[in-house]
Parts: sequence; structure tokens; C-alpha cells
Amino acid sequence: MTERQLLVGPFNRVEGDLEIKLDIRDGQVAAAHVNSPLFRGFEMMLQGKDPRDALTLTPRICGICSVSQSAAAALALADAAGTQMPEQGALAAAILHGVENLADHVTHFNLFFMPDFARPAYAGRAWHDQAVARFTALDGSAARQTAEARSQLFHIAGLLGGKWPHTLAIQPGGVTRTPDARMRIRIRATLRGFRRYLEETLFGTELESFLPLATPDALEAWDTGDAALFLRIARDLGLHQSGIGPRRYLSYGAYPVAGTRAMAAGVWEGGSVTPFNPADIVEDLSHAWMLGEDAHPQSGQTVPDEDMRDPGYSWCKAPRLGGRIAEVGALARQIVDGHPLARALADEGSVRARIVGRLLEIARTQVLLEQWADALDPSARFMTPSETIKTGTGVGLVEAARGSLGHWLRVEGGRIAGYQIIAPTTWNFSPRDRDGNPGPLEAALVGAVAGPEEDTPLSVQHIVRSFDPCMVCTVH
Repeated sequence: MTERQLLVGPFNRVEGDLEIKLDIRDGQVAAAHVNSPLFRGFEMMLQGKDPRDALTLTPRICGICSVSQSAAAALALADAAGTQMPEQGALAAAILHGVENLADHVTHFNLFFMPDFARPAYAGRAWHDQAVARFTALDGSAARQTAEARSQLFHIAGLLGGKWPHTLAIQPGGVTRTPDARMRIRIRATLRGFRRYLEETLFGTELESFLPLATPDALEAWDTGDAALFLRIARDLGLHQSGIGPRRYLSYGAYPVAGTRAMAAGVWEGGSVTPFNPADIVEDLSHAWMLGEDAHPQSGQTVPDEDMRDPGYSWCKAPRLGGRIAEVGALARQIVDGHPLARALADEGSVRARIVGRLLEIARTQVLLEQWADALDPSARFMTPSETIKTGTGVGLVEAARGSLGHWLRVEGGRIAGYQIIAPTTWNFSPRDRDGNPGPLEAALVGAVAGPEEDTPLSVQHIVRSFDPCMVCTVH
């Protein structure tokens, strides 16, 4: 038996800092400890501020998912004030949020995940030359096409939000700009252009051909676009058997519109969905460099342990739902919402399944955005006045591209007395809890192949990137 320890990190093409300590036995990962090594302290910065300052400060947590943070903060403030967004305001906010999530998914596939398959280590594989031509970092044809299409898509963010990132357009009472008829035409034209990009490159045909796929066999028969290249690579490398997660999936429900959510909330496990109860969330601090007691985020605190004492090994807390881990992300959303292909891949829970979940969501989000743009009514009301919050609590739950994002707010005497954030990567990249249970990524890395000459094993990189971490969102 051969044993060794390996410290992997920092990772390239990952937002923020990430280190992973691997215990390797006989060429496979036997245990993993995931560390978020940079503490940022946003939750501490918010203490004592005017509640409305959350709309300015929390989007600065991240330049990739800033609209997600804006939406969560606005919903938390609206909940605390008892404010209800008008239907058209919620629709415009959903368009802003959906544009960001769609761009994030496409960016992840083309610029973060697929370039690993252009590495020289895969030279000689039947698909390698095609992967090099399409996905070599910075130089591949996919990189250029993605950058152009993404920049065009964000014209919608400019129209509705004034700018991206860090827009202040989403407020507790709605959105700050009423789109006129001309703006709606431009939004619809931009979405038509982005659909062409998706159908010409990623899917190779109309989206409506990919969306009905319902079984793994139907998926494997897909033979057009970059999606087909990914499936070919996944088949050759066994990515359907790599990075198996906890097979317990959580979604808060995406895009609050018309009094409901465009994608359902819930918890999937063992073939069925049960209701999601936010009261079941507890942040475990046992292996985080944090002081205090385990608590629900509404009453939790962020007090860093500057001495970084054992058994802590990360600045990331360990959120648990009903005392257990849950995976979040596009795959989780599609499973909970009931897409038949996602449900068919739920027990697989692999690298392949996570990427297919994103592909499904790309197609579904594009269709939703088109429907929402058609439903915009320039004559309607987009903003309702919101009361100043003197005392109260509120929660804002949204779905960022990477998964479930929650903001918990407590206001006393007109000032923020408590603000806690659980980001998607906090769920997926959490450390062990008090019972020694590993977080979702830590569990998924067990069994990954680590060759004797590899200091950053490729299999580990594929698994990590399949979760698409945003480490700067993880540690507040």
C-alpha cells in the first residue's frame, strides 16, 4: 500500500482562493479537506449600517454573481419591510437575474470547464485535437465566440440595470427603470441573437431538440455542437462515474415571478421531492475558523478565530439542512423542478450529470427569458414604495448560477444588527461538521484518481470545476 498527502492549490480558472488537502492511498483520493483560505468579512462590514446599504455592499462580494446578491438583498429588505414587488417589477428583476445566470453558465462551460481537456496530458485521445481547437484557454475558437456573445447579452443588463456588475436597479419595491416599447424590442432582438449563438455552437441545432431529452440513452445519442464533444469526452474518460456527490439536492426555487417561482423549491433524495423548510438550516462551526455556537443564520454571527485553531481548517462555515449535507447548483435545480433527464441523472450525481444540468438550464433559461421579454408591459407599474425599516427581520432566498443563495437580515433601531449570507459554494465546499461528515465536494473527491507524478491531478480538477466554485462568495 502506498500513501501520500498532497496539497492542491491555488487553482487557476477558479474565482477566488482554494486549497485542498488530499490523502492519497494506492493512487486514489481516500479523504479530502477543502480550505477557503481568504477571509473577507462582508457580514462584519454590514454591522451598524443603514439596512439599505446592503443593496450597495453585498453585490461587491462578487463581480460574477452581483445581480444574485442584489436580488437576495432586495428580497430580504422587502421581507423585513413587508413590501411586495409589483408583478412587472418582479418580471424585470427576473430578466436581469436570468441574463446574469445564463451568461455565467455559458462562461463556465466554455472558459472554465472545457479548457482542461485541451491539456497536453490528453494528447493522443481521439477527441483531443478538436478540444484544442475549440477550448484552448484564450486562443480556442469557443473563447472568442463566447466573449462576443456574452458581451452582446449583457446589453440587456445595461438597458434594465444601467450597468453590470453591481447594479442598483433591483430594489425591495421593484426595479428603478420602466422599460419602454423600444427597450422591449431591443431586449427581444438581443435574445434572438444569443439563441443563434447557442444553436450554432453549443447545441448545434434548435434548443427545442435538446430540452425534451429524457433518458441517459437519449443523451448519449446527442451528436451535434459542443455538447456532443463534451459527451464524447465524458464517455471516454468515465466522467459519468467520477465525482459522485451526496445525491441529496437542494433548491430554494429560482426567479420569483407572478406570485410563484419559475423553478420549484424543494429537497430531492431517494427518488422523491420534499418541501424545503428554511428553519432546518444550521451553520456548523466545528471545523471552521470561527468563534461562537452553531446557529440558524437568522441568529448566527461571524466572529473569525484569528488564531486559526484546530480542528478548524477553513474560513468557510458548514451549512447543514436537517443536520445533513445537500448539493446545490443547476443540476439540483433541474432535479427538484422535475426535468426528466435531470431526474434520470440524479442518482448518477457525477461530473457528467452536473455539466448536463447546466446545459439543460442554459436552454431552459434562454426560453424563459424570451417568454419574460414578451410579457413586459411598459404601461404597468414596476416599482412600489418601500417603508424604512426600524426593527424587523427578513430573508431573501434566490438561485444564483452556482446554486442556492440566502441573505438573512436583522434590523434594530434602524440599523443592521445582524446579516448572514450562505452562498452556493458555502454549501458545496463546506468543511466537515461536528459529526465528522464531509461537505459535498469533500465527499465527491473520494475515489478520484491521483497518479504518482501528478501534483494537481486532472481528475480532481474536473470534479472541482464541475461544482464551479466561487470562493470569494464563500467567506464573508
